[in-house]
Amino acid sequence: MIDLFPTSEEDAAAIVREHAGTGRRLAICGGDTRAGFGNAVEAESRLRSTNLAGIVAYNPGEMVMTARAGTPLAEIENALAGNGQMMAFEPMDHRPLMGTTGEPTIGGVFAANVSGPRRFVAGAARDSLLGVRFINGRGEAIKAGGRVMKNVTGLDLVKLMAGSYGTLGFLTEVTFRVPPRPKDEATIAVEGLNDAEAAHAMAAAMALPVEVSGAAHLPMTVTWKFLDGTLPASEATVLRIEGLPGSVEARATKLAAAMTAFGAVMRFGRDESVQLWREIRDVLPYADGTPRPVWRVSTAPGVGHQLVAALRLETGVDAFYDWQGGLIWMRMEADAEADLVRRFLKALGGGHAALLRAPERMRAATAAFQPQPQPVELLSARLKEKFDPAGILNPGKMAAS
Repeated sequence: MIDLFPTSEEDAAAIVREHAGTGRRLAICGGDTRAGFGNAVEAESRLRSTNLAGIVAYNPGEMVMTARAGTPLAEIENALAGNGQMMAFEPMDHRPLMGTTGEPTIGGVFAANVSGPRRFVAGAARDSLLGVRFINGRGEAIKAGGRVMKNVTGLDLVKLMAGSYGTLGFLTEVTFRVPPRPKDEATIAVEGLNDAEAAHAMAAAMALPVEVSGAAHLPMTVTWKFLDGTLPASEATVLRIEGLPGSVEARATKLAAAMTAFGAVMRFGRDESVQLWREIRDVLPYADGTPRPVWRVSTAPGVGHQLVAALRLETGVDAFYDWQGGLIWMRMEADAEADLVRRFLKALGGGHAALLRAPERMRAATAAFQPQPQPVELLSARLKEKFDPAGILNPGKMAAS
């Protein structure tokens, strides 16, 4: 496959127009750190954003940044850290899990709507996105949204681009909110709870006026892989508190006292807490160098453990939970078991199951994304037709593309 590296938005538009005119298909990507995820794309060339890089505008006082889509995520994070700011949605680094190389880009983060542990309280990547520039399938440059949160012009189009995986357009620029970074954090760990007990404990923690910003349950099969093995030897239900140092101390103390009703409690300070939540974010236990199937399942927080329990009666599966139990990371021992996963998920009220990693033969036989109800599928197909009438942008990447 030929890699194409436009150096300007005009270059990118010309490339797309040329391919649209001849019907030649384009794979769309940035740093290619999520290679292997999504349905297979059959294309003659690959349009990459990595030469469209650089921070365009950043005034820390406005808490808004504009950057070209190919800007390395590390460059964004370094600039924000220097000004005490962050991306609230904590984007995951997929390289350890997927076994890929390269540099994640800010455009790729928003194209895949990549969101980490803080997502259940701070929103997804799309909720921080204020504006985009992109090239549609006709080779036209489109601008939507703006630098001010109150500017709602094109806001729906902005959100539509987040999570579209390059099937609707080639992102060239993004504008997003960058709130203050918490000055301190601590994590409370409750020992020895099974999955159902942990779901109850996390719900109780979220009901307290302590502003929990991370809630995850780590069964015994994975605890030893976190924090260099310093978590409890049994299960660990972990709860994060962030903010100003005095406030963190008071709220963490209150949370720890409340959690003693569920089990023995440990407390981790700032450095250990930062490391732990980075490892949870990047799914460290399953970054094992193997192609064993890994699912990312989102559902109602109270039923996630029921899905895992049902699957364990039928097949080999390891799992841990984020987002108060609403995000389940599952590694299958052998087959991907897509029919089982999606049938049980539907029986428990629905959700979304995405197959992130699997051997090539399983990927070819399994829809990577959750199949949509027919009305939604038809709407997606109509949107694809409007944005990319020739069907040249990441064809087949998502079910309706």
